[in-house]
Amino acid sequence: MKDPKPKSVDPAALEPAAKPRNPKAAATPRPLKAPAKASKARVRTPKSAYTREEVEEIFRRFSVQRPEPKGELTYLNPFTLVVAVALSAQATDVGVNRATKGLFAVADTPEKMLALGEDAVREHVRSIGLYRNKAKNVIALSRKLVEDFGGEVPRDRDALVTLPGVGRKTANVVLSMAFGQATIAVDTHIFRIANRIGLAPGKTPDQVEDHLVRVIPDHYLFHAHHWLILHGRYTCKARRPECEHCVIADLCKAAEKSNTIPAPLVPLPPQVF
Repeated sequence: MKDPKPKSVDPAALEPAAKPRNPKAAATPRPLKAPAKASKARVRTPKSAYTREEVEEIFRRFSVQRPEPKGELTYLNPFTLVVAVALSAQATDVGVNRATKGLFAVADTPEKMLALGEDAVREHVRSIGLYRNKAKNVIALSRKLVEDFGGEVPRDRDALVTLPGVGRKTANVVLSMAFGQATIAVDTHIFRIANRIGLAPGKTPDQVEDHLVRVIPDHYLFHAHHWLILHGRYTCKARRPECEHCVIADLCKAAEKSNTIPAPLVPLPPQVF
């Protein structure tokens, strides 16, 4: 009996089995890599570009230029100041003063503001940006002042920031202007100047505030808030700083300046800028 015809075999099956390069590696699975540890590098705030002597001279000149700087918001008492500052967000002081003139004539206390009502407040402030939400906050902060603080504006920052529509900047303005505390309220002007000229660089308003408090001499700290705001509003402007009118132009270390000749140190009236 003849042998049956052999079945065809795949040639690849005749090749010897491939040996692993590392026998141990074939027997033991490779362990997973441990996840990379998060970097613990500390983020450092850039230092001021000025020496103590230079900072002293900067604020000495500001003090000569404006011996008694004043804020430009119109208010009657601490309560109306809180309302005015809260309304001034994304609005000009001139526009706020125009709107609050009639409002404060009829409601200069939290109790009167509550009695006036949100609809009436909204009509008074409708010329201001975001007036609907701001009117709501005015009523809400008035109610909280009556219910939680006996109708009195607190003299403490932590308490002030619990009021609707009141943040750290607003609280610092109130503490400075109403209660005479040396605070720095970092608005858009101060934030710009601190970073532009390298006086107190920081990525956030809180960082700039902390930096300014540390670099400004104590004897200039009370007025520093207004000096910097007014300097930013009328001289070190956002689009084109008027360096030719700047009293610190020769000290300034901004990357770009239009002129380095300092303006004469002529004292200005407190509210004429």
